[in-house]
Amino acid sequence: MVRAAWADLGDPRPIVEVHEISANVSTNRVYRVVLGGAGNSAGNGTVVCKVSSYGSYFLFAEDHDRLHRCARMLATNPETKRWAPFLANVLERDGRPFTWYDGSIWAVFYEDVPRAESLPRVLSLSQVENLGREMAEFHAACQPMARQMPPTSNSVKGDLIHLLDLLESPFASRNFNLNPEDIGILHRDTHQLLLQFEACHYDEWLRIPVLIDWNLGNFSVVFNNADDAGSFRLFSRWDYDWFRLESRVFDFYFLSRVSSSTGDRTMFTYSPHTLLEPRFIAFLRAYHDVNPLTAEEVRFIPLAYRFFLLNYVIREGARFFRDDLCRQFREEVARRYLRQVATLDFSPLVDALHL
Repeated sequence: MVRAAWADLGDPRPIVEVHEISANVSTNRVYRVVLGGAGNSAGNGTVVCKVSSYGSYFLFAEDHDRLHRCARMLATNPETKRWAPFLANVLERDGRPFTWYDGSIWAVFYEDVPRAESLPRVLSLSQVENLGREMAEFHAACQPMARQMPPTSNSVKGDLIHLLDLLESPFASRNFNLNPEDIGILHRDTHQLLLQFEACHYDEWLRIPVLIDWNLGNFSVVFNNADDAGSFRLFSRWDYDWFRLESRVFDFYFLSRVSSSTGDRTMFTYSPHTLLEPRFIAFLRAYHDVNPLTAEEVRFIPLAYRFFLLNYVIREGARFFRDDLCRQFREEVARRYLRQVATLDFSPLVDALHL
């Protein structure tokens, strides 16, 4: 499959070796491809191939077109050149990002981005604040793209409307492998969330490229001073499974997990508690100092979290997560997390920024 996709790309360099480097959490497969020959555009003799059957090929191709445009815009704008090497470039054919499709499975090749250092599993407070400033600068660099990027076929409202239809099916309990009471809770919350999106006029909000999944295994940093572990800059990012054009607020839940006192890497849970930790408030303060948030955006944070649960765990879970994880996560969402987030008071986030 990897070799067939490479042949279709038309690059003359031969494949010497293929090594699987999948995280074994999702249904996607990721491979590092070692190339032979001269003139290697990736600079180190390797490229990365992601093979997927998750979701839709057409949305996959569209996302990679937008990712490609995003990387190009960052690289060509003098004010954002600092971010030019941050995103992995998609390999091109005939001047366009190349995606391969055989009717049932698809693939894309990325340049193998250099990886620097990883943040520790539990960040210090100074590292949390540094991350807030860095993310604020990255979002600011992406904001001018909002009016230059072609719209995408998917939207958060469209995804929720689709989920509502699925939950209204007489076969919903079987299809989601949940009991009828769980389906009722999910239907109620999906309907309520759509009403809240309408009430805040979300359709009029600024949409920028967001990557959503900011776990510690997806990005690397460079420390600015060997004697100061709290000072670093974001260096490279990979893994774009949940890329989309939406409000910057959709990035914040995973960033709260990275900022949390329990850390991100070993805690495989999607609990909302990290959104109210003092560490996340410190992250928001640092972010706000660089790229100010509105009170409406801060109040939207729990809504963006609920969208993550309903869309990526419930609606898309079977296509993305392993079967055992999918069942576990769906039950946790329906029986715990939606109820928990409904009882939490998020006003301290607004108060902390004096909005």
